[in-house]
This record gives sequence, C-alpha cells and structure tokens, in this order.
Amino acid sequence: MTEPSELDDSFHVFDTTLRDGAQREGINLTVADKLAIARHLDDFGVGFIEGGWPGANPRDTEFFARARQEIDFRHAELVAFGATRRAGGKASEDPQVKALLDSGAEVITLVAKSHDRHVELALRTTLDENLEMVRDTVSFLKDQGRRVFVDCEHFFDGYRANPEYAKAVVRTAAEAGASVVILCDTNGGMLPAQIQAVVATVLADTGARLGIHTQDDTGCAVANTLAAVDAGATHVQCTANGYGERVGNANLFPVVAALELKYGKKVLPEGKLREMTRISHAIAEVVNLTPSTHQPYVGVSAFAHKAGLHASAIKVDPDLYQHIDPEQVGNTMRMLVSDMAGRASIELKGKELGVDLGGDRALVGRVVERVKERELRGYTYEAADASFELLLRGEVEGRPLKYFEVESWRAIVEDRPDGSHANEATVKLYAKGERIVATAEGNGPVNALDRSLRVALEKLYPQLAKLDLVDYKVRILEGVHGTSSTTRVLISTSDGTGEWSTVGVAENVIAASWQALEDAYTYGLLRAGVEPAE
Repeated sequence: MTEPSELDDSFHVFDTTLRDGAQREGINLTVADKLAIARHLDDFGVGFIEGGWPGANPRDTEFFARARQEIDFRHAELVAFGATRRAGGKASEDPQVKALLDSGAEVITLVAKSHDRHVELALRTTLDENLEMVRDTVSFLKDQGRRVFVDCEHFFDGYRANPEYAKAVVRTAAEAGASVVILCDTNGGMLPAQIQAVVATVLADTGARLGIHTQDDTGCAVANTLAAVDAGATHVQCTANGYGERVGNANLFPVVAALELKYGKKVLPEGKLREMTRISHAIAEVVNLTPSTHQPYVGVSAFAHKAGLHASAIKVDPDLYQHIDPEQVGNTMRMLVSDMAGRASIELKGKELGVDLGGDRALVGRVVERVKERELRGYTYEAADASFELLLRGEVEGRPLKYFEVESWRAIVEDRPDGSHANEATVKLYAKGERIVATAEGNGPVNALDRSLRVALEKLYPQLAKLDLVDYKVRILEGVHGTSSTTRVLISTSDGTGEWSTVGVAENVIAASWQALEDAYTYGLLRAGVEPAE
C-alpha cells in the first residue's frame, strides 16, 4: 500500500520502464526483474510506475499479483495498462477491462486511438464508435473507483491529419472522467517547437489536464517532453535510461533533473535526486545492459574533464566548466589524464586519488612529461586510473611500487590434431626473498598467465584470492613497422568491493596483457593495504 506522498498532485512523474521500456530490443524482463526495477523506481520517488498489461500475458498478470504482496510502495502508485473496450461491446462485459480491475491497481492507463486513419484501418470501426469506446471505458472504470489516465496514441500525427477529431478524443476522455489525457508522439517524429505549439493549442481548446509521452526517433524526446511542459503539460511519461522500442523513449533521469534543477519544480521527495546516478546504474544492471558512460547527469563521463585549459579553470572554480554540482545527482567530477593534461590536471587528479604532490612543480612537470611520452607510445590513462595512480605514486616515491620482481614469463598455445587446444603459461619471479616458478593452464593464453601469476603469489599474498578479472578489451593501434601494429589492452579487475582498470601496450597482445595484469595485481595489493617490498 502506498503511503501518502509528501508531494502534491499538481505535477506527475510517470515511469513506464516496465511496459514501454521493456520493448527495447535486447531487454527481456522476468517477473523478478520487474519487481526489482519497481523497487528501485519507488526508492527514487517517481509518482507512478506502469507495471504492464495484466491479462495480455501471464508474466504481467503474475507481476501485479506479486507486487501487491511483496512490495510496500512508499512513494509510487502502481499503474495497470490496457486498452479501451472492443468496438460494439460494453466495457462492463469486456474481459480485458475486467483483467485491469482484477490486477488490483488503483490507477489505470488506457490507450486510445486519436488518429482517424488508425481508427478506421486498425480498429476497423467508425470515428463515432471510437469516441464511445473511450467514453464507456473511462466512465466504467471511474465508477469502479479507479483513477484513469488516457494515452492518446499517435496523437501528434493524428492532429496533423485531422485536428478536430484528435481534440474530440481528448475532450471525450476528460469529460468521461480521465484525470489526465496524455498526448503521445508514438512515432517519435516531432520536434520541440511543434510539440509546444500543439500542446498549447489543445490545452486552450479542450481545457483538459494534459500529459506528454515522447519517443526518441529524432533524438528530441527529452527536449520534446520539456517543450510540452513549457506549453502547460503537468504529467511526463518517461523510461529509466531512455529504454524503449526502436531508439527509445524520453529518458527519465535528464527529464527529472531538468525539472528539479532547471525549472525549480519539486517532483521528487526530499533528497531523492542525489540517488539518481545509483538508481540509473542499478536498473542497468537488472536489465543486463552496460550503463551509458556519456548519459547526461548520471554517466561516468558526465562530469569528466580532459583538456588542460578546463582543468586550470576548474582548479579555480569547478562551476566554470560544469552546469551543476555533480553531487546534486549523486555523481562525481573526474579528471581525465591524457596527453592534453597540464599541471592543473595532474594536481587535481592527484588530489582525487589521495596522493599528496606537496606543491612540487618539478614533480608535477615530470608526471606531465611521463604521461605525454607514454600516450605517444599508445598508452591511455583516461580509462586506466589504477595504472596512472601507480605511475604517480612511483614518481612521488622516486621508484616504482613493487610487490614482486619478474624474471621471465612465457605463454604456449598448442593446437592438436583432433582440433582441441591447450594453453599453458609459466612465470618466474622473486617475491619476499623467494624465487618462485609457477605453471598453470587456462582457457586462453591470457587466462593461463593470470592463473600462473595467481599460483605464484597467492601463498605470499593471500589478498589476491579476492581478485577477479571482470573485463578485457583489446585495441589494435596504428601500424608502425610494415604489417606490425601496436596493441593496447585494458583490464578491469574487482576485489568484490570496488573495481579498477589497468593498461598495457606492446607489439603483441600477450605482452600488452601481461603489463596490464602486473598493474592489476600491484594495485590490488596497494588497495588491500599491503606494504610494497623494499
């Protein structure tokens, strides 16, 4: 049961990730997934969560049954989605309408046709009968004690073809008792000025409370949503991370951030905007899609600064190159280290990593030159903070951080006549005064190297048992010696509580991988608080 909201009913944030967002190619939600996402959305503080179409498929029917029992909604109201009754029937006798009531949802969204050609060609009924279908279904559900929203499907295309009929659908829904009538840009082809003009006209001509639902086919879904708000819409329909059919829907997070931070509208409970980045990434994990690094507000690159000129200004005042304080949306500013880095970039990055450079201009200058020299050879530190921190600490200490000294390593790939393969690696190294030789097999040469290094070191450094290689990327850089090329490898490693990335560059992928692995293990031991060898 939803507790009374601390927000009034004057403006709605309506999330449809569980229905419209689930139509994205590559997203296949189980009931457990939908329950998890619903909890995240309620925790974020949206006003309404559209759970799906009960009666249309067993999964959505089960979701509503379980959501009533398993989720104690604190902020959101659960919404069931369905259609107006069939042509020629009665809403009170329509099995699909009955399934909406059986869902137990106190709020119901009905989709209605508002484009005359869709009425005649898709529904195969008359324009007058379509209006009666809207009127009968809305009034019946209202009589059953439900709050009703009406989605006018293909509204903007319908308005262009027959504006008077499109407005008649809006009037009919409002007069029958719909709380909000939502104008849908179902094909996603509209632009902000068009949206604003149509919404303003429909609002003036009908007097209905209007909402907006936009698709992102022109890349304008967020802008179109805000344009509708400018024109008087007081209900916005969005999906988490912009998930949706084709290229997606209006993205919930930039819409909400704009409403709160740019428009000054209170649309979330107090303090919830700071949860936005966490919620965005948590939902991405549930749907099993990598979070977009460049998503506005919540992407890891949303407040990342690379150019030395920017860094110099940010050192004086972060607001000079940031439109908001990233902490307002639960994100953080990041300084990227690259061959564009200047002294200010290195000083700010050192502060971010907790490395005291002590105002030593000569030290900072050496680091800048090291970075530029290594990036010229193919290294990149933008996505390899751990390797950069090791480089930085090595310059501060005057020598590289070492937990072990490598004598040699080798990896063998064996192809057998029966088509099977074998991968074996051997490492020879010194650690804590011991010479260690270790051999291991793996499902590839890099995996075999990883295992052999682990075998060699785990007895001396049991902390390494927690480390897992979680991502591995290879990029072939520009060829420099005829057909030979430089290879760059990025490895992401986790110890269960955090994740870090390291980089290696060499003329072959195995050697580059070994460099990245060495840095990954070294950084893992540094994170674990182990003192480097003398």
